[in-house]
Amino acid sequence: MSTLLLNREKKSNDLSASIDEKISDTASEDEIQPLGVPIQNGTSGPGFGRFWKRAKLDLDSIATQPSVFDDPVTLEVYRPPPQFENTHRFNPLARWTWREEKKLVRKIDVRIMIWAFIMFFCLELDRSNISQANADNFLNDLGLTTNDFNLGTIVFRLSFLCAELPSQLLSKRIGPDVWIPCQMVLWSIVACSQFWLTGRGTFLGTRCLLGFLQGGFIPDVVLYLSYFYNKNELPIRLAFFWVSNYTADMASAFIATGILRLRGVHGKAGWRYLFLIEGGITLLVGLISFAMMPPGPTQTKAWYRPKGWFTEREEVIMVNRILRDDPTKSSMHNREGLNIRMIWEALKDWRLWPIYALGLTHMVPVVPPQTYLTLSLRSLGFTTTQTSLLSIPSLFLGMCLLLVMAFVSEIVNTRVGATIVLQIWALPLLIALYTFNNTTSQWAYFAVVSLIAGYPYVHPIQVAWASRNSYSVRTRTISASVYNMFVQAGAIISANIYRTDDKPLYKRGNRDLIGICSYNLCLYIGTYFFYRTLNANRERKWKTMSLKEQQEYVETTKDDGNKRLDFRFAY
Repeated sequence: MSTLLLNREKKSNDLSASIDEKISDTASEDEIQPLGVPIQNGTSGPGFGRFWKRAKLDLDSIATQPSVFDDPVTLEVYRPPPQFENTHRFNPLARWTWREEKKLVRKIDVRIMIWAFIMFFCLELDRSNISQANADNFLNDLGLTTNDFNLGTIVFRLSFLCAELPSQLLSKRIGPDVWIPCQMVLWSIVACSQFWLTGRGTFLGTRCLLGFLQGGFIPDVVLYLSYFYNKNELPIRLAFFWVSNYTADMASAFIATGILRLRGVHGKAGWRYLFLIEGGITLLVGLISFAMMPPGPTQTKAWYRPKGWFTEREEVIMVNRILRDDPTKSSMHNREGLNIRMIWEALKDWRLWPIYALGLTHMVPVVPPQTYLTLSLRSLGFTTTQTSLLSIPSLFLGMCLLLVMAFVSEIVNTRVGATIVLQIWALPLLIALYTFNNTTSQWAYFAVVSLIAGYPYVHPIQVAWASRNSYSVRTRTISASVYNMFVQAGAIISANIYRTDDKPLYKRGNRDLIGICSYNLCLYIGTYFFYRTLNANRERKWKTMSLKEQQEYVETTKDDGNKRLDFRFAY
C-alpha cells in the first residue's frame, strides 16, 4: 500500500454506533460508510508485554480498512482488469463489519483450509512412510545399504526440485484446482506400486517418479490459498497446513505399528502393505479433490453444488478484502500462464535471493538426525514396534513449536526473529550429540536426537515471507517454486552428511552440521540488515519527494511488485 495513501488523513469513524449488517455494496458516494480504524499488531503499552496483547474490536464496527482504492487516482491504477475472474464482485465503495469478516474467514477455513490440510496429510504419508518402512528391515529385504538409501533420498529430492517450476507453471495455466488433484492421483498410483519393489533399481525408479509427481504440490497449494487469505492470515494458515506434516507422521507411526505386523502374510514383508494401503488412501482423497477445490472465491458453483459455497454478499467481502490487502492479486487471472520474459524477470529479482539462500541451508543442521532417527533406534536395540512409537514424541514437539513460532512471527512482527530460533535451538543439541560415544546411554541418545528432530519448523513462515516480499502474482508464483527448489537442494545436501563409513556415531557428519548451523546464524543476521537497509534507503528517497512528486510517481511509475519505491519489505 502506498505510503502516500497511508499518510492521508483518515476519515473519522464512530466505533460506538451500531452498523447495519446489510450495508449496501452499491451505495452512492454520499452514503458510503466511513472506513474502519487501522488495526495495529499490538497495543501501544509499555514493555515486551505489548506484543502479546491484541487490540479489542467492536465486532459491529466497520472492518473495511484504508487502501489504494480510496483515492480516485490510485483506484484507476489498481482497478482490476476485465479478465480478472472476480472483477464482477469488485466494489471500492463496499463496506462490511468485523463480525461479518470473522464469520466469513471461519467459513473459508472450513471449506478451503481443512481440505488443504487433508491433501497435504496424504502427501506426507506417501513421501515419509519410507522412514517407517526402515523399522521393518526395508533395506535388508531389498539388499540396500545406507548409501543406497541416501542415493534414493537424493534422487527423490532432485526429481522433486526439477518438477517445482514446471508444475507451478502448469498449475498457473490450467488452475491449481485441476492440477493438484491430478498430481495426487498420479503419485498415489506410484506409491501403491512400491508394494512390488524388487531391489535397488525399482527403489530408485519409484523414488524418482514420486519426487517428480509430488514436486510443485506445496507451492501450488500456497498459490491457491492466497486467493482466499490476506497476508496476515496466510502465515498462520500455512502453519496449520504444515501441521498436517506432523499429523501424518504420527498417524503413520500408529498405522505402521499395526500394518508392519502383517510381515509374513502371503509371504510378503509388512512394509509392502504399508505402501499399498497408504497409497490407496491418497488415491481416494485425490479423486474427491476434483470436487472439493473450486477455482476461486466467486467460482464455487458446479452441477453438483448448484448454490455454491458463498452468498453474493460473502463473495463481495472476500474479493474486496483480498484486493485491499494486496491490489496486485488482480493483475493475473487464475487461468493465465507465465511467458519466458515473466519467468526471467521473476528469477532475477535479487531482492528475494537472501530468502532463497536461507531456504537452501536453514534445515540442513536438523534433517540428518531426523531422517536417521528410526535407523538409529533400531541399531540401539529397539524393536520394530518400539521404534515406530518412539518416533512420535519428536513429531508432537515439532508440531507444537511450529504453531508457537507461527503465532510469534505475527505477534512480534519479525520474520528473522521467529525463524532464527531453529538455529539457536539446534546448535547446543548438535554439540551434545557430537560428544556422545559408544558408552552413552541409549536413552540419552534418544532424548537428544528427539529434541533435534522436534525442532521449531520455520519453513511455513519463510514460505509466507517469500510470498509477502514478492508483492505481485507473477513474482509470487515463481518465488514460491524457486524457494522450494532451494529447500529441496538443501535436502540433497542433508542426504550426503551422514555416510556409511562414518556410522554409527557420525562424528564427521555432526561436526559438519555444527559448522552449517553457525553459518546459518550469520546468514539470518545478514538478511535482517539487508532488508532493513533496503527499506531505510527507500524511505529516505520517498521523504525527499514532494507530495506532488509522490502522487506523480504513483500515477506514472512502471515499477511493479517489490520494485516500487513505496513498497516496504518484511523482515
